Amino acid sequence: MGGLPLPFLHYDLSVIPHVIVSLVIAFTVHEFAHAYVAYKFGDETAKNQGRLTLNPLSHLDPFGTILIFIAGFGWAKPVPVNRFFFKKPRLAGISVSLAGPISNLLLAFVGYLFFNLWMLYGGATLTEIGATIQQFFRIFVSLNIVLFLFNLLPFPPLDGYRIIEDLAPTHIRPKLTQFESYGVLIFLIIVFTPLDRYIIYPIFTVGQETTLTLFRIILQPFFT
Repeated sequence: MGGLPLPFLHYDLSVIPHVIVSLVIAFTVHEFAHAYVAYKFGDETAKNQGRLTLNPLSHLDPFGTILIFIAGFGWAKPVPVNRFFFKKPRLAGISVSLAGPISNLLLAFVGYLFFNLWMLYGGATLTEIGATIQQFFRIFVSLNIVLFLFNLLPFPPLDGYRIIEDLAPTHIRPKLTQFESYGVLIFLIIVFTPLDRYIIYPIFTVGQETTLTLFRIILQPFFT
C-alpha cells in the first residue's frame, strides 16, 4: 500500500508541482513493485487486472490522491494479491510486502545520486533552473524516504503489518486478524492527533537522517 502522511512535510504552494510529480512516480513504482514480485512468485492476479504496469493511471486512487492535498493523508490503489497461487506463501508474502517500501528506498537513492551528479557537473551554477532542479530532487528524495519508512510501520493496512503477519507463527495469525480493526483505529488516532509528533515524527526524523547518511557513505568513494 502506498500511503503517505503529509502533516510531517510542509511545502510552499510554489513547489506543489514537484510534490505531485514525486508522488505520482513514488506511488506508481511502489504498487508496480508489489505486482511484479507477486507475479514472479506465481500470482497473476495483479497482471490480469492490468496492474503489472508503470502507467500511473492504473495505480492512482482518485479519492486517495485528492485527500493528500485536503487532509494531508492519501493512498494509491492496493495491489490485489491471491496467496493461493504462491508455492511458498510465507516467503512470497514477505517479499511482496517488502517490494513496495524497498522500491521507494531505491527511488530515493537514485534521486540522491542524480542530485549529486547534477551538483558535481555544474548544476549549481545555473541559478534559476539549477535551483528548481535541486528543489525537485530534495523533495523527491524526501518523499520516497518517508514512503519507505511509513509503509514499514507495524500497523494495518501498511506493508509493515503484513510482514509481521507472515513472520508470526501460524497459531498467532488468527489472533492478529481478530485485532486488525483495532490496529487500524489506533493507527488513525496516532496519525490524525498530536500523538504523531511524539510517535511517528521522531521515527521519520531519525529515519531520514540515517538513510541520507547511509546514502552519503555509499556514494562517498565516487564523489571524492
